[in-house]
Amino acid sequence: MKNIICILCLTLLNQSCKDKVKKSSMDQLNWEKRTIVLKQTDSLTRGTTYLSVYSQIYSQTEHRAHDLTATLSIRNTNKMDTVFINKAVYFDTEGHAIRTYIDKTIFIAPMETVEIIINERDKAGGTGANMLFDWTIMPNSNDPYFEAIMISTSGQQGLSFTTQGKKISPNDN
Repeated sequence: MKNIICILCLTLLNQSCKDKVKKSSMDQLNWEKRTIVLKQTDSLTRGTTYLSVYSQIYSQTEHRAHDLTATLSIRNTNKMDTVFINKAVYFDTEGHAIRTYIDKTIFIAPMETVEIIINERDKAGGTGANMLFDWTIMPNSNDPYFEAIMISTSGQQGLSFTTQGKKISPNDN
């Protein structure tokens, strides 16, 4: 009986090791329901926001880094107007685009928040990762608000901090 239990445990352990680690999460079905084709874009205001995202942070020396889970929060601060996110691209420390999260325009309803989660095991971004968001709003609407919350816990110690997006001019692109 002990041999059967051992074989079963080893089989389950082996299967779990083969599972691909999810690097980030976005409910694809939910995001597909948000896809929209904008018409009359001439009357809309466009912008780009830069957001610092840390998938790792140094500790004690430059040779020791802590991996972090990042929650990228995209918020519509308008009570009446919808915000449109046209593109969201994730860059690593060296400035290379490593992943596109949004490549079709999606809408965010008034006062709604949507999130992108970057898994703690995803080290691709490194210590200087960042995101660029291209967005569109109605004239006289509030710009979307972008914030990243990074967190890591180990034993009884926890580390967390936030960063806020910075609107950049079209000449910076």
